Amino acid sequence: MALAALCLWVVLAWVLQSVLTARQSWPAAYGLVALLVPLIAWLGAEAGAGGALAGLAVAALVLRWPLRYGLRWLRRRIIG
Repeated sequence: MALAALCLWVVLAWVLQSVLTARQSWPAAYGLVALLVPLIAWLGAEAGAGGALAGLAVAALVLRWPLRYGLRWLRRRIIG
């Protein structure tokens, strides 16, 4: 059931990407991340750590730009 929910999350992300403008995409990305956190926990409880890691890999493919900007921000905070 959690895998089906993750598939619906991917479809939701695709639909949002298709209909939203560039200005609206960042709030949508924050909302998708907020939905993703409990979904990954549910997937981990149902399918184990491997399932949760696979779900995180799918999420990283879907949200590649927010992930890229987030890692860049984190690197600037750590390195200075």
